[in-house]
Amino acid sequence: MDHPEYTTREAFEAVRGERGLAWEGAGLWREGLLEGLGRPTVAIVGTRAATPYGRRLARSIAAELGTAGCCIVSGLALGIDAAAHEGALDAAAPTVGVLGSGHGQFFPARNLQLAERMIAAGGAVLSPFPPRECAQPWHFLARNAIVAALADAVLVIEAPARSGALNTAGWAAPRIPVLAVPGDVDRAHVAGCHALIRDGAILACNAADVLEVLHLHSSAPVRERPHRDGPPGALLDALSRGECNLDDLIDATGLAPAQALAELAVLELEGVVERRGATRFACSSG
Repeated sequence: MDHPEYTTREAFEAVRGERGLAWEGAGLWREGLLEGLGRPTVAIVGTRAATPYGRRLARSIAAELGTAGCCIVSGLALGIDAAAHEGALDAAAPTVGVLGSGHGQFFPARNLQLAERMIAAGGAVLSPFPPRECAQPWHFLARNAIVAALADAVLVIEAPARSGALNTAGWAAPRIPVLAVPGDVDRAHVAGCHALIRDGAILACNAADVLEVLHLHSSAPVRERPHRDGPPGALLDALSRGECNLDDLIDATGLAPAQALAELAVLELEGVVERRGATRFACSSG
């Protein structure tokens, strides 16, 4: 990515139409196409140290938003950002990444191939920094402002109390909706999401919540969970109220530990239940 083109602010405003940009820069360095930004655009951001659950959720929500006609914007970082870009690619939807470095000093290097796939699929990789400029800590605050400026809504998935994702939400909050996905109250990696919700962000559990805010509709079919009788039904009923550890499930269902584990293993193989850690379970988000 050594030869990006410098694109003026006016070019971005032409694509974005009357939605405007909450960003005062003169222009950005670009590789790829800007047309995707003409669609309803959702920024999906979160921690680099994402859990497998967080990455799956970011990827599936991005894919459903892409299927519904959205463009996905993020910061091309590891973790939630990369999963969101991947989800858009899964749906053959345009996705735009904003770097905290120049194109010729691509950071993080591990996501270079992802960026090339995004460009090949009709998306773009942008940067406010000249091509040979290396990433610096303060660059990412500037990057976050641009991610927010390009979006019609920001969705935060898995953000700790001190997180760049919260900085992105801060840039967005005066202008566009900010949504946050909740998690376990005792997990540090979602403390930032809970703080956002406490301070007025919209609680979001799925892509439909984001589409509702944008006044759009999902084209993905709603999947109903089949009714289960007996021990599997009791376990799913307990899990329908939220993520549980094994001891809580045993207390709620009255099952012996060995039977509960056996039933959970079958449900996990069927894709109905997912394991989150050694002894915690939840209904599958897929």
